[in-house]
Amino acid sequence: MASILVSLLAASSAPTPLYAVYQQRWGFSPITITVVFGVYAVAVLVSLLVFGKISDHVGRRPVLLVALIGQALAMVVFVTAGGVDALLAARVVQGISTGAAVGALGAGMLDIDARRGGFLNSFAPTMGTGGGALVSGLIVQYLPVPTHLVYFVLLSVFVLQALAVLALGETVSRKPGALASMAPEIKLPRSARASVAIAAPVMFAVWALTGLYGALGPAITRTLVHSTSAVWGGLPLFVLAGSAGLAVVMLRKAATRNLMLIGVGTLVVGVVITLVSIASGSGGTPSVIGFFVGGAISGFGFGSGFQGGIRLVMPQVEPHERAGVLSLLYVVCYLGLGVPAVIGGVLVVHGGGLVQTSREYGIAVIVLALAALTGLLHSGRRAEPVAVIRTEADLPSDVVPVAQTSQG
Repeated sequence: MASILVSLLAASSAPTPLYAVYQQRWGFSPITITVVFGVYAVAVLVSLLVFGKISDHVGRRPVLLVALIGQALAMVVFVTAGGVDALLAARVVQGISTGAAVGALGAGMLDIDARRGGFLNSFAPTMGTGGGALVSGLIVQYLPVPTHLVYFVLLSVFVLQALAVLALGETVSRKPGALASMAPEIKLPRSARASVAIAAPVMFAVWALTGLYGALGPAITRTLVHSTSAVWGGLPLFVLAGSAGLAVVMLRKAATRNLMLIGVGTLVVGVVITLVSIASGSGGTPSVIGFFVGGAISGFGFGSGFQGGIRLVMPQVEPHERAGVLSLLYVVCYLGLGVPAVIGGVLVVHGGGLVQTSREYGIAVIVLALAALTGLLHSGRRAEPVAVIRTEADLPSDVVPVAQTSQG
């Protein structure tokens, strides 16, 4: 299940280094790049709202199988793409299948092992996002048929994973209400509402930063480095996501509230360093080093904040509520990923250009992070009991946390 989550997020970031190639071939503007990027996020959002809870009713395996078939279809569309319309279609299919799968995957891993599942729910997306961008950049730069090969590789992975899903044991019993669960609604169990109110601003802020690196990162790097290499195009997102994965590993035993405070603090510091490094817009070695150092520090904040949000919320819900609540958290994340990125693309063309837009985007992320920090500090007393519950990571394996044994 973790491998599927990695490959889904890798596929979502794989087109990032290719956008410059597509732009050169088909002559579209930076707005189009961010629209293609944003359409994926919108498709994920819609899918999360419609299909996010369905695996709680029909089981995890059927949802994963259909989602992997959808991903394979998206790869075929990418391979045969001859214009922007095909790119948009592929991103929509990709987004719908990813949105349907992430809730089922996250809940399924928690069904099997709450402690390891919680860790992998934070770690796998960062590895997929970063690895997909970097591997795609290497393939595009150094191997033949750059706009096809990476998608053939991913297609093969999805086919193998679909076969593996057929051999998986089901982790949840079926229950009626599948069709009713597809009616879009924002519904939270009462036990998780306070935790979500604390976690949501942090998760929105850290994924908004990911949107900056995914949509505008390649163009920023080309401006600073003065190179058209596809590897440079995928490197910013890899650095950000790789550092996020490192944070998840290093801080996996930290208290939850401390984890979120670290996330906000390092996010702000990293973005400030990034803004200073790109201030001149002329590039050069100091600017390039500062840009990547800032990205690494920001990524540490991304991993801390994302892990903290999941750890804050998920111990508060029952097993049959997991997919729905995880899907709602991903709705918050993908709103942060997609909406600011599209706005940024519009501003690049009709505003102050790439550097000015990146500066405004970074300032907006800092404001979001500080607002999240205010909420964390204000609700500190309410957050402490949650942090105590979530220290199950440090409990002996034979101790069952209260959050898993009762409604309250």
